[in-house]
Amino acid sequence: MEQGARCLGRALPAQPCHPTETVTKLNHCYREQNRPVTDGSRELHSLCAQLEFLLQFDLKEKKSFFGQRKDYWDFLCQGLAQRRQEHEGIRFVTSLDKLKTAVGRGRAFLRYCLVHRQLAESLQLCLLDPESLREWYYARSPFLSPPHRAEILGSLYELDCVTFHLALLAVPKEP
Repeated sequence: MEQGARCLGRALPAQPCHPTETVTKLNHCYREQNRPVTDGSRELHSLCAQLEFLLQFDLKEKKSFFGQRKDYWDFLCQGLAQRRQEHEGIRFVTSLDKLKTAVGRGRAFLRYCLVHRQLAESLQLCLLDPESLREWYYARSPFLSPPHRAEILGSLYELDCVTFHLALLAVPKEP
């Protein structure tokens, strides 16, 4: 990522910021308001941006058979396919014809997982195989560090108690 990049309004360090602080804010707002998190939540947008950044940070450049660049969506699909026969979120996202890019599919998948309280578990399944992680990520990725990975997943498991009402059929903004 370029030096001018920002995370929660701060310049990015050598490692990306973890979503712990944002998850805490999201949990606090959810409990305080006693209402589901919706598409209008600033914390939700912040969390999604951080997750996308984490999933793209130090991701190796990979190409498909036809030369298309692979992205974190491809990593998620492969990781889940290795652990389960089929993930309902993957099936749902691939059924959305309006999504044309891997990043758009990845964003839709993250939202699906939030609504269905499957984000932490789904990501954890993708992160179980160290060999696969090294195949997809360079050494600076926080996913390759067991303490960082545990911190990220621990904070994401806290979201399992939060209700999200998000428009899943609305196409996320694609790059």
